[in-house]
Amino acid sequence: MSKADLSKQPSQVAAMFDEVSTHYDRTNTVLSMGNATLWRLATTRAVGPRAGETILDVAAGTGTSSASLARNGASVVAADFSEGMIEVGRRRQAGNPFVTFVQADATKLPFDDDTFDAVTISFGLRNIVDPRAALAEFYRVTKPGGRVVVCEFSQPPVAAIRAGYGAYLRYGMPVLARVASSNPAAYEYLMESIEAWPNQPALAAWMREAGFERVAWRNLTAGIVALHRGWKPVEVAKPAPKKPAPKKPAAKKPAAKKPAAKKPTTAVPSEGE
Repeated sequence: MSKADLSKQPSQVAAMFDEVSTHYDRTNTVLSMGNATLWRLATTRAVGPRAGETILDVAAGTGTSSASLARNGASVVAADFSEGMIEVGRRRQAGNPFVTFVQADATKLPFDDDTFDAVTISFGLRNIVDPRAALAEFYRVTKPGGRVVVCEFSQPPVAAIRAGYGAYLRYGMPVLARVASSNPAAYEYLMESIEAWPNQPALAAWMREAGFERVAWRNLTAGIVALHRGWKPVEVAKPAPKKPAPKKPAAKKPAAKKPAAKKPTTAVPSEGE
């Protein structure tokens, strides 16, 4: 059985998800105690898909979130780097003309600049070896004025809830994973990756560094999950051209001294005058 570690090497993570792809959605429902559906609905509302829009769903897995985004007539590209997840997704969404699957690396997306009206990722950013590089890619492929929505596990701000959630991750989740998953070891990585993931303000700072503006977040389920949203500026500010350094004024040559005027001599009368 495959289990990735916190180095998050793409080949390890992809192999791990390949193994759990068949029962992935069922396991998520069990481990989230039914909250996975609520989180998916909240993410869809935050994206606000409209008919005719083109949306990129990164780490789309089996396409459950993509189908929700496409419900109003948006065209959704479901991207994932796990071949097993994509195979399951294509079978499940075979009759959905609005969802297209593409195998892709989130840090090197195979799309042109300014392609999508919205980009979203649910519970996948923390599995990427370089999340900041992925956010930069999201920014690149988003149209000016478009939005990005990140749904990810986070850190409950209330200490008591945070402690209780930590206990569930360490002791409750392994028991449920052994019952519901075909690869229980993979969910040890899930627990480790959640505990190592930064809090809400830190993720917001990463999004701003990528170039998104008006970045904000909303906590779901007491902060166990957080929805972050930001917009790509309509006009991307270009660096102001450098002003040439002011020229130093040329040193003035000292004015030539005028010759002193000769004083008129007083004529001395000669003898005999």
